[in-house]
Amino acid sequence: MLADLITSKSRVKLLKVFLASPSDMYHVRELVRRTGDEINAVRRELLFLEKRSLLTKEPRANRVYYQLNKNYTFYFDLLRLGVKILGLGEEILKNRAKIGKIKYAMFSGRFSRRLPKDPEEVDFLIVGTIVLPELAALIREEEKRLNTEINYTVMSEEEFLFRKKKRDPFILSILSGSRVMLLGDEESMLS
Repeated sequence: MLADLITSKSRVKLLKVFLASPSDMYHVRELVRRTGDEINAVRRELLFLEKRSLLTKEPRANRVYYQLNKNYTFYFDLLRLGVKILGLGEEILKNRAKIGKIKYAMFSGRFSRRLPKDPEEVDFLIVGTIVLPELAALIREEEKRLNTEINYTVMSEEEFLFRKKKRDPFILSILSGSRVMLLGDEESMLS
Protein backbone atom coordinates (compact mmCIF):
# COMPACT_ATOMS: atom_id res chain seq x y z
CA MET A 1 0.00 0.00 0.00
CA LEU A 2 2.80 2.43 0.86
CA ALA A 3 4.35 1.62 -2.52
CA ASP A 4 1.21 3.11 -4.10
CA LEU A 5 2.23 6.51 -2.72
CA ILE A 6 6.03 6.34 -2.69
CA THR A 7 7.97 5.27 -5.77
CA SER A 8 11.31 4.55 -4.08
CA LYS A 9 11.31 0.90 -2.94
CA SER A 10 14.20 1.60 -0.55
CA ARG A 11 12.29 4.47 1.05
CA VAL A 12 9.20 2.28 1.48
CA LYS A 13 11.26 -0.42 3.22
CA LEU A 14 12.92 2.14 5.50
CA LEU A 15 9.63 3.76 6.44
CA LYS A 16 8.16 0.36 7.29
CA VAL A 17 11.07 -0.32 9.65
CA PHE A 18 10.62 3.03 11.39
CA LEU A 19 6.82 2.77 11.54
CA ALA A 20 6.93 -0.75 12.99
CA SER A 21 8.68 0.64 16.10
CA PRO A 22 8.21 4.41 16.06
CA SER A 23 10.28 5.19 19.13
CA ASP A 24 13.29 3.00 18.27
CA MET A 25 16.59 4.28 16.91
CA TYR A 26 18.52 2.48 14.18
CA HIS A 27 22.10 2.46 12.99
CA VAL A 28 22.75 2.43 9.22
CA ARG A 29 24.06 -1.16 9.17
CA GLU A 30 21.02 -2.40 11.09
CA LEU A 31 18.76 -0.67 8.55
CA VAL A 32 20.72 -2.34 5.74
CA ARG A 33 20.10 -5.74 7.39
CA ARG A 34 16.40 -5.07 8.00
CA THR A 35 15.67 -3.74 4.50
CA GLY A 36 18.01 -5.99 2.50
CA ASP A 37 19.08 -2.97 0.45
CA GLU A 38 22.58 -1.84 -0.47
CA ILE A 39 24.22 0.50 2.01
CA ASN A 40 24.43 3.35 -0.53
CA ALA A 41 20.69 3.14 -1.23
CA VAL A 42 19.93 3.21 2.50
CA ARG A 43 22.26 6.18 3.08
CA ARG A 44 20.74 8.08 0.15
CA GLU A 45 17.20 7.56 1.49
CA LEU A 46 18.21 8.43 5.06
CA LEU A 47 19.70 11.70 3.81
CA PHE A 48 16.52 12.41 1.82
CA LEU A 49 14.26 11.71 4.82
CA GLU A 50 16.47 13.69 7.19
CA LYS A 51 16.50 16.74 4.87
CA ARG A 52 12.71 16.71 4.90
CA SER A 53 12.71 16.54 8.72
CA LEU A 54 11.00 13.16 8.75
CA LEU A 55 13.97 11.63 10.58
CA THR A 56 16.40 12.92 13.16
CA LYS A 57 19.93 11.65 13.57
CA GLU A 58 21.96 11.34 16.71
CA PRO A 59 25.69 10.65 16.77
CA ARG A 60 26.78 8.23 19.51
CA ALA A 61 30.46 7.37 19.82
CA ASN A 62 31.48 6.52 16.24
CA ARG A 63 27.97 5.68 15.00
CA VAL A 64 24.98 7.67 13.82
CA TYR A 65 21.48 6.57 14.80
CA TYR A 66 18.25 7.57 13.07
CA GLN A 67 14.74 7.88 14.48
CA LEU A 68 11.35 9.19 13.38
CA ASN A 69 11.13 12.91 14.16
CA LYS A 70 8.30 13.42 16.64
CA ASN A 71 8.18 17.09 15.61
CA TYR A 72 7.59 16.26 11.95
CA THR A 73 4.36 17.93 10.83
CA PHE A 74 2.82 14.64 9.69
CA TYR A 75 4.30 12.42 12.44
CA PHE A 76 0.93 11.31 13.85
CA ASP A 77 -0.49 10.86 10.35
CA LEU A 78 2.43 8.55 9.57
CA LEU A 79 1.75 6.54 12.74
CA ARG A 80 -1.90 6.15 11.73
CA LEU A 81 -0.80 5.02 8.28
CA GLY A 82 1.71 2.59 9.83
CA VAL A 83 -0.98 0.90 11.91
CA LYS A 84 -2.95 0.20 8.75
CA ILE A 85 -0.12 -1.09 6.55
CA LEU A 86 1.87 -3.15 9.06
CA GLY A 87 1.24 -5.98 11.47
CA LEU A 88 -2.26 -6.67 12.73
CA GLY A 89 -3.85 -3.81 10.79
CA GLU A 90 -2.42 -5.09 7.52
CA GLU A 91 -3.52 -8.67 8.28
CA ILE A 92 -7.06 -7.63 9.19
CA LEU A 93 -7.40 -5.59 6.01
CA LYS A 94 -6.04 -8.48 3.94
CA ASN A 95 -8.29 -11.06 5.60
CA ARG A 96 -11.41 -9.01 6.25
CA ALA A 97 -13.61 -11.29 4.13
CA LYS A 98 -12.60 -14.28 6.31
CA ILE A 99 -13.03 -12.31 9.55
CA GLY A 100 -16.64 -11.45 8.84
CA LYS A 101 -18.68 -8.31 8.38
CA ILE A 102 -16.78 -5.53 10.17
CA LYS A 103 -18.64 -2.32 11.03
CA TYR A 104 -15.86 -0.69 13.08
CA ALA A 105 -12.30 -1.64 13.89
CA MET A 106 -10.04 0.63 15.89
CA PHE A 107 -6.72 0.57 17.72
CA SER A 108 -6.08 2.57 20.87
CA GLY A 109 -3.70 5.48 20.40
CA ARG A 110 -1.27 4.02 22.94
CA PHE A 111 -1.16 0.68 21.14
CA SER A 112 -0.63 2.30 17.74
CA ARG A 113 2.29 4.33 19.13
CA ARG A 114 3.69 1.30 21.01
CA LEU A 115 3.53 3.19 24.31
CA PRO A 116 3.31 1.50 27.72
CA LYS A 117 -0.29 0.99 28.74
CA ASP A 118 -2.49 0.08 31.65
CA PRO A 119 -3.13 -3.70 31.69
CA GLU A 120 -6.89 -3.00 31.69
CA GLU A 121 -6.74 -0.77 28.60
CA VAL A 122 -8.24 -2.16 25.38
CA ASP A 123 -5.74 -2.18 22.49
CA PHE A 124 -8.17 -3.16 19.76
CA LEU A 125 -11.96 -2.98 19.38
CA ILE A 126 -13.81 -4.67 16.57
CA VAL A 127 -17.56 -4.40 16.03
CA GLY A 128 -19.61 -6.51 13.65
CA THR A 129 -20.42 -10.10 12.83
CA ILE A 130 -16.96 -11.56 13.49
CA VAL A 131 -15.57 -15.06 12.93
CA LEU A 132 -13.73 -15.32 16.23
CA PRO A 133 -11.29 -18.16 15.38
CA GLU A 134 -10.04 -16.24 12.31
CA LEU A 135 -9.53 -13.03 14.29
CA ALA A 136 -7.94 -14.86 17.23
CA ALA A 137 -5.40 -16.53 14.90
CA LEU A 138 -4.33 -13.14 13.50
CA ILE A 139 -4.06 -11.65 16.97
CA ARG A 140 -1.98 -14.59 18.24
CA GLU A 141 0.47 -14.09 15.37
CA GLU A 142 0.78 -10.38 16.15
CA GLU A 143 1.27 -11.12 19.86
CA LYS A 144 4.16 -13.43 18.94
CA ARG A 145 5.67 -10.81 16.63
CA LEU A 146 5.40 -8.01 19.22
CA ASN A 147 6.18 -10.31 22.15
CA THR A 148 3.30 -8.82 24.12
CA GLU A 149 -0.33 -9.57 24.85
CA ILE A 150 -2.96 -7.68 22.88
CA ASN A 151 -6.08 -6.84 24.86
CA TYR A 152 -8.96 -6.86 22.40
CA THR A 153 -12.74 -6.69 22.52
CA VAL A 154 -15.22 -8.08 20.00
CA MET A 155 -18.87 -6.98 19.95
CA SER A 156 -21.85 -7.33 17.69
CA GLU A 157 -23.18 -4.07 16.32
CA GLU A 158 -26.34 -4.45 18.42
CA GLU A 159 -24.39 -4.94 21.66
CA PHE A 160 -22.12 -2.00 20.86
CA LEU A 161 -25.06 0.34 20.13
CA PHE A 162 -26.95 -0.85 23.24
CA ARG A 163 -23.96 -0.35 25.53
CA LYS A 164 -23.17 3.03 23.99
CA LYS A 165 -26.79 4.16 24.40
CA LYS A 166 -26.78 3.02 28.05
CA ARG A 167 -23.48 4.93 28.55
CA ASP A 168 -21.70 1.78 29.69
CA PRO A 169 -18.47 2.86 31.46
CA PHE A 170 -16.41 0.24 29.61
CA ILE A 171 -17.49 1.50 26.18
CA LEU A 172 -17.19 5.15 27.23
CA SER A 173 -13.62 4.55 28.42
CA ILE A 174 -12.72 3.09 25.02
CA LEU A 175 -14.43 5.85 23.06
CA SER A 176 -13.02 8.67 25.19
CA GLY A 177 -9.40 7.65 24.54
CA SER A 178 -7.29 8.39 21.51
CA ARG A 179 -7.83 5.98 18.65
CA VAL A 180 -6.80 5.05 15.15
CA MET A 181 -9.66 3.83 12.99
CA LEU A 182 -8.80 0.83 10.86
CA LEU A 183 -12.27 0.35 9.37
CA GLY A 184 -15.53 2.24 9.63
CA ASP A 185 -16.57 5.84 10.04
CA GLU A 186 -15.33 7.36 13.28
CA GLU A 187 -18.09 9.99 13.33
CA SER A 188 -20.89 7.45 13.09
CA MET A 189 -19.18 5.27 15.71
CA LEU A 190 -19.07 8.15 18.19
CA SER A 191 -22.52 9.66 17.52
